[in-house]
Amino acid sequence: MDDLLQGLRAAAEETRLRLLVLCGHSELTVSELTQILGQSQPRVSRHLKLLCDAGLLNRYQEGSWVFYRLSSKNNTSLLAKTLVDLVPEDDSVVSRDLDRLQVVKKTRVMAAEQYFKENAADWQRIRTLHVPEMEVEKILERIFKDRSVSDFLDIGTGTGRMLELIGPNVDHAIGVDSSREMLSYARAAIEEAGLRNCQVRLADMYNLPFADQSQDGIIIHQVLHYAENPLRALTEATRLLRPQGILAIADFAPHSVDSLRTEHAHRQLGFGADEIWRLCEQAGLEKIDLQVLEGDPLTVNIWTATSMSDVAKEGVAL
Repeated sequence: MDDLLQGLRAAAEETRLRLLVLCGHSELTVSELTQILGQSQPRVSRHLKLLCDAGLLNRYQEGSWVFYRLSSKNNTSLLAKTLVDLVPEDDSVVSRDLDRLQVVKKTRVMAAEQYFKENAADWQRIRTLHVPEMEVEKILERIFKDRSVSDFLDIGTGTGRMLELIGPNVDHAIGVDSSREMLSYARAAIEEAGLRNCQVRLADMYNLPFADQSQDGIIIHQVLHYAENPLRALTEATRLLRPQGILAIADFAPHSVDSLRTEHAHRQLGFGADEIWRLCEQAGLEKIDLQVLEGDPLTVNIWTATSMSDVAKEGVAL
């Protein structure tokens, strides 16, 4: 009852309700919200703090930037969503705010597209070395669509493509990456796709900011070859996986394209099937399946594994 009353009191002011609506449509910084509302930054920051204290908004640090978005997983998240849905978008003030929001989004998209253009040639060159990405995506989409996944995590989200692919079939999806530039691109991509259940975060694959057993599905798509310590990355992913949760790893089979190491910072020149299964076992995972997509010169393997039972873990420990 107290949480509900605090949330209602926090939202019962015009500027804060406008902020709630805007953050219900997009993940925004203080400067962006200031630009949209036409109010001073101290005033907007004060209102945001009240909304966060009431549990209606979440605050996330990304380097020197701070992003705000509607709460999604706490006692007042339903209240926040309900209040946003109740506000008519054709209201003159709200309509003007949303028009200004579109300008902010367009600026983001332009910046993200510029970054992509500057790097697209290198990414395209790698894609020509293996099977069409569409074939890989079909398999990955089917893996998670065939299971009941509420919370989904994409480790090393890059452009956010896995969020676009899997996001429509889950309740909540988060993509993490260590590159702010890639996160800017991914954020623009999921907003363009209208995926309000998806978000992105700056994070290290070895130290993910999520609770134990908080995810039903996790994907590591073309990321493990960048890892100095693949076992550590898999162990951290396993920590987050719920019982019967599913982990999918898509990466290259062993290859000799050394330019990927020298020009694209790949730490590992692919992984053998048994090598990944061995790492999975050490991390506390049980194997489910391996699918092989032959390519020339790069073959893509897709491993799927699940949380190891307590009995199996004891056996590994012995």
